[in-house]
Amino acid sequence: MPPRKTYNQDGQKLQRPSSPQQIERKNGHLDPKSPPTQGFAAAEDSGDENESQHQYISHSDPEKTVKDTAHHDTKPASQPATAQDWTGPDDPENPHNWSLLKRCLHIFPIAFLSFAVTAGSSLITPSTPEIAQQFSVSRTVSILSLSLFVFGLGIGPMIAAPISETLGRNMVYKISGLVYMLFILGAGFSETLASLLVCRFFAGVAGGPVLAVGAGTNADVFPLHLRAVSSSFYIMAPFLGPSIGMLHLFMFILESPLFWPRLTSAGPVIGGFAAQFKGWRWTQWCTIFIALAAYLTVLPMHETYKKVILQRRAKRLGTAPPPAAAKKGWAQIKMVLTITLARPLHMLATEPIVSLLSAYNAFTFGVLFAFFAAYPYTFQTVYGFNTWQYGLTFLGIGVGVLLGLITAITIDRKVYMRLHRQAKQEGKSVIAPEHRLYVGMAGAFGVPIGLFWFAWTAQAQTHWISPVLAGIPFAWGNLCVFVSATTYLIDVYGALNGASAMAANGLARYTLGAVFPLFTFQMYRHLGIAWATSLLGFVSVVMLPIPWVFYRFGPRIRGRSGYDTLKV
Repeated sequence: MPPRKTYNQDGQKLQRPSSPQQIERKNGHLDPKSPPTQGFAAAEDSGDENESQHQYISHSDPEKTVKDTAHHDTKPASQPATAQDWTGPDDPENPHNWSLLKRCLHIFPIAFLSFAVTAGSSLITPSTPEIAQQFSVSRTVSILSLSLFVFGLGIGPMIAAPISETLGRNMVYKISGLVYMLFILGAGFSETLASLLVCRFFAGVAGGPVLAVGAGTNADVFPLHLRAVSSSFYIMAPFLGPSIGMLHLFMFILESPLFWPRLTSAGPVIGGFAAQFKGWRWTQWCTIFIALAAYLTVLPMHETYKKVILQRRAKRLGTAPPPAAAKKGWAQIKMVLTITLARPLHMLATEPIVSLLSAYNAFTFGVLFAFFAAYPYTFQTVYGFNTWQYGLTFLGIGVGVLLGLITAITIDRKVYMRLHRQAKQEGKSVIAPEHRLYVGMAGAFGVPIGLFWFAWTAQAQTHWISPVLAGIPFAWGNLCVFVSATTYLIDVYGALNGASAMAANGLARYTLGAVFPLFTFQMYRHLGIAWATSLLGFVSVVMLPIPWVFYRFGPRIRGRSGYDTLKV
């Protein structure tokens, strides 16, 4: 029987050797031909050049071994400025050497902008009945203003790689943020449903690169042992943004007569603006207000991507550029399609780790967006809530997301880092990636608990606070499972293939996030609130063992992978 085809870090098909030996990524550097990382997988990108490295099962060069050291630099601690690499571990242009305050000031703006993008997805949802009435369409058609935006978020990362590679990460934020606001502005001024949906879709496409490249910036400025905490804040944005966006507080405040006396001279200006545009259009104005505030914090940021920093240094010094020249023309297009589409789809079809974790994340993400339709239906039908009242019910989900963040950080600091220190004392460079699954193993129980709680307490005879509180364990478990899956995928597949694994995960998540709201109304109307939500709960119970299975059998599954995977 012929040996199985396998894939190396460059995605090339190779023959699996009969007895593969261990190799490591050489000082975090991939082959110069390798495409740039994107998405959350970029957490393993340039930052790894300053850290001890991982060992990977190689199916491409079984004879090659590279000695593991804390740093692979053979250069002296300092040397004349060069465009080829950092001058040493203390190079002031290396973002890892910036002050902690400066590094944090480069993480907060992208987290804020990511929050503005994801909040924009759901801010329009409370106004879907008004949109349906104004444009004489069904409620399901009006919900397309949410679904197309979310689908655009899944497509957007495909254009992030070439922009980041050639112009730097900073330019991605500045271009995407500006285009995002322009399309949101167009959506707010739309006079037809078609123009509204088109603008919302392209707003999602424009905002997607912000979510894709942010983790790369995080890797640029924080070393691996400090990255989990900052990553948790950034990863929280896709969950906290939609839940907070649903609060719809801006319209409530602007419509409140108690607000105007406190505005003094500004009152007439804002009052006239609100009087002319209040309604569903105000959801778009509020999105622009949040996005503009976030965009202003991005403008002072410095570039953090190593390749672009060195290119600019070369231009400043008049020296040769770094040896790995950017691909151009068809080679660039082929690279982008490979890492963002072809390889992710192949990994979804052939890699159990990628397919099962992506399915799990996609389902929980889809349920989150299904709640944007289920919550209005439930709290308006059962409890008679108005728009801003049922918007406030999403506070439960917001609290759950925050608790999930605290849980992820606590387990990372108290458990994972303790194991990492023990491994270093024993002379090991890394620990098994399955230790990343502790957060998800716990969070997996929160999702069905929250769903069944909501299903059987959303009744007229039960106080409304009970189904609101049900959102806490659901959101807590949702975030824990997501954080665990992303860190596990990155640790298992490394920088390049990890980027494709996370692209597959993101494509699955945003696809189901776009589809679920479209059938939620019909499902809740025909099955009833209790059984519709219970159906989702039963599916979550079926998926609950996934992180536990990988914790138990992960090493065996990694060993049979067709891609380079972490060897421990």
